[in-house]
Amino acid sequence: MHRFARTSIAVLLSFYLPNCLAAQAGGSASNYPNKPIRIVVPYAPGGISDRLARLVGQELTAAWSQQVIVDNRPGAGTNLGSQLVAKSNPDGYTLLWAGIANTVGPALYKDLPYEPLRDFAWVTNMAKVPVLVAAHRSFPVKNARQLIDLAKRQPEAIAFGTAGIATSGHLAGALFNTMAGVRLTHVPYRGAGPALIDALSGQVPLYFGAMASPMQHVKSGRLNAIAVTTLKRSNALPEVQTLHEQGLKGFEAATWYGVAAPTGTPKDIISKINIEIVRIINLPQVRKGLESEGADFVGDSPEEITAFVVQEIEKWARVAKQAGLKAD
Repeated sequence: MHRFARTSIAVLLSFYLPNCLAAQAGGSASNYPNKPIRIVVPYAPGGISDRLARLVGQELTAAWSQQVIVDNRPGAGTNLGSQLVAKSNPDGYTLLWAGIANTVGPALYKDLPYEPLRDFAWVTNMAKVPVLVAAHRSFPVKNARQLIDLAKRQPEAIAFGTAGIATSGHLAGALFNTMAGVRLTHVPYRGAGPALIDALSGQVPLYFGAMASPMQHVKSGRLNAIAVTTLKRSNALPEVQTLHEQGLKGFEAATWYGVAAPTGTPKDIISKINIEIVRIINLPQVRKGLESEGADFVGDSPEEITAFVVQEIEKWARVAKQAGLKAD
């Protein structure tokens, strides 16, 4: 198991955060940016991560009068794009569109080609999107307690579909198994679309996935919402209770969308990027686009997202160990 699983948050922060900030010292943001900026999205075009990156990129282009290019680099569970940024020149002109995969990676991959704290200067966490737990209309479960009771009577007999291994849906399902003491069977698909098709047809009774994809089917009545996986209810489906409310205290598993730069990027450039992105996600037109995806806004500081990343690494290391998750 990765060493982060055995190290306290306080120790990690005391070691990594001062070193990261020291590495960023120096440099000047006075003439930044003076050439195009590349945002590496480690996912294929068309998904929520890509759409959000392009939305923010358009606003950055307008604000800075420099082209912001979204560069899709999918592959290897986001490791290809993440490694590219980790090894890029730390000058603020190559940024990573980061997320939950970057904090679960240390627990899943024996030879991860980067370390999320050593190799990145974290800029901001822009938004979180809950995982929605939804069921086919014929499935005899309406809430989390009923699901837990049924799963305990039928261990490993109930399947849940997700967009794939190490996605937020998979991780939420693994955390659910751990906290509820049940054994739902994971069925990974190649993307949210195929998983939803089988959930809608009843081929799999449950779907765990980022809210944007199943939300429309819940609203149309084709799927029943069991719960959302953030501590607070989602504004997009305020009537749906959280798993925390339904007895799994402290349950939280969400897709999140952050920005990171290579370690060594000057601190004042990190600050300038942070200030501008936080301003952008508070624009009405951007909020409208994000809310339509079921997103809740964050917009935190470099220090706050660094602490959040540490917590995520530790949490998913524990879950991966308990659930036996691995990707290689």
